[in-house]
Amino acid sequence: MRALRCTVEWIVLATRSLAGVLLICSVALNFANIIGRYFLHASLSWGEEGMLFFMVGCVFMGSGAVTWSGRHLRMDFIVRLLPESARLALALLCELLFLITAIVLVWFAWPTINQLIEFDQRSLAADIPLAIPQSAIPIGLLIMALVVLARLVCGKWRESPGDPETGI
Repeated sequence: MRALRCTVEWIVLATRSLAGVLLICSVALNFANIIGRYFLHASLSWGEEGMLFFMVGCVFMGSGAVTWSGRHLRMDFIVRLLPESARLALALLCELLFLITAIVLVWFAWPTINQLIEFDQRSLAADIPLAIPQSAIPIGLLIMALVVLARLVCGKWRESPGDPETGI
């Protein structure tokens, strides 16, 4: 169990770091576009599209860290009023539904990614193969599914969500 937790925590650290880099790239691209537009009177034609792709990657690469710490948005006001056994049963059900949903979405996403590759479909402004930014979605969902599976195996699903400051 300890090895599994360490492996997942390493994956979470790597994907969180990648999400941070993508966010920094998005902000830097936005800053460059602002400088170009207002001071040089020439903005990047692909800037908005690039920022969008960076943000999609940021969200889906960072989702594994949110999943591991159990910090997804949830409406749990009524759940907190339930007895401990009912809360645990509901938490287990939520984890299982999360896992199934992520796997199904990955299953349906890969054929779309393969079609984007097969037809060499590209973005309009940046001329980037659309399979690259679009693949962040099933990759992020697959990471979330693996993290949920690890949460179930390790028993982490029983723990209350981690500290939002540390993410642990």
